[in-house]
Amino acid sequence: MALNALLMQSMLIIDTLLVSPLGEIPLAALGIATTIIAFFLGLQFAIGNGTQMIVGRIAGARDQKGLQRTLSDGMLISLTAALLFVLAIGTIGDNLIALLTADQQLREQANVYLAISKYLLLASAISQTFTVFLNGQGDTKTPFKVYLLEVPFNTLMSYFLIFGVQSLSVEGLGVAGAAFGSLAAVLFRFFFLLSHIRKLPAMDGYRITEQIAAGKVSTHFHEVLPIATNFVVLSLGVTVYQLLFSQLDIYSYVAVTLVFPWLRIATQIIVAWAQANSISITQAIGQGKHSHVKPIVESCIRLGLIMAGVVSLALFGFSQLVSVIYPKVEQQTLVAMASIAPLYISLPLVRTYNTIAGNSLRAMGKSFQVLQVHFIAQWLVVLPLCGLFVLYLELPLYWAFALLPAEEIIKAIPFYRMLRQSINQAAA
Repeated sequence: MALNALLMQSMLIIDTLLVSPLGEIPLAALGIATTIIAFFLGLQFAIGNGTQMIVGRIAGARDQKGLQRTLSDGMLISLTAALLFVLAIGTIGDNLIALLTADQQLREQANVYLAISKYLLLASAISQTFTVFLNGQGDTKTPFKVYLLEVPFNTLMSYFLIFGVQSLSVEGLGVAGAAFGSLAAVLFRFFFLLSHIRKLPAMDGYRITEQIAAGKVSTHFHEVLPIATNFVVLSLGVTVYQLLFSQLDIYSYVAVTLVFPWLRIATQIIVAWAQANSISITQAIGQGKHSHVKPIVESCIRLGLIMAGVVSLALFGFSQLVSVIYPKVEQQTLVAMASIAPLYISLPLVRTYNTIAGNSLRAMGKSFQVLQVHFIAQWLVVLPLCGLFVLYLELPLYWAFALLPAEEIIKAIPFYRMLRQSINQAAA
């Protein structure tokens, strides 16, 4: 699952690497457009995570009709959301881009990429539902194999569409070619997963209209909604953090900009581990083996903390190689990155417990309570403090960035109490 998540993120990274030879304007335009697409893709994955836990619970109960109904409900909800996303991009996409840049040439090229790539959200909605349908039943290898095929397909397709084929006198499409290549890759994934899903024994006698007509979509939606809302709350929070950090001096802001992607990649394995754990919990609950929940959670936390130590060591290695990885970065930026190195190195150690606890609580039906903890800690406590530190007290980067691990410590207290209480209730 961790490798799946990394490969999913690679789609937009591939476009960035391939477009970079075209120059600064196309690359900047791509960065703006992919920021918008990445937000909607992340929201799709959040919706899929909710479906994944429902699948795990029903798979544990060995309810074939329930699995079919969950697949139909998940596809309907994801596809409806994707249609709304496409409509939103078509309606306000230009305004969103205008907020990010005033350069007319940048806006035009970003709009070209966005106008094409928004349709990949439709294919991604269904393929993501297929992926979580398989994950929830314990089959994480099939989606991984599909992504292994998709990445080289995406790379080759995008390359030829961006640069063309000179020997055949075929002109490249530039940024538009990158968008068409990503769209083709997602369709490639969709058809491969569809062909696999249709052959599963659980799909015998499956009729999508019959399953949707069973009237369980609203129940599915209410279970998914807090998880999707939680993603929106956290994503907007990260955006506000970045806006506040942008008010620091340029070297501090660049330091944060360079560190954040590495943090996301480094912690991906822990997020996947926590989600895999939530599948195990839902399967145990579906089987009626509530006494299994406690050892599942405890073993996940123990191994998760070991993983966090390994991730922190990897981030320590990154901190020692910053000048090698970014040889052309200004010395002031390197100094700013060094000042926050102890903070981002230790962040996985304090964040891992919350990640596991949050996913475990969602698996036990506490999604709304998890949302409350995230909202109160981030929006009512830490973000106002960050605004105070940056805008009024004008403290250096270290103190503003220190609020990230502080937020995790604040969350850990209610998460610990909630998790212990939920485990005791499950075992009772």
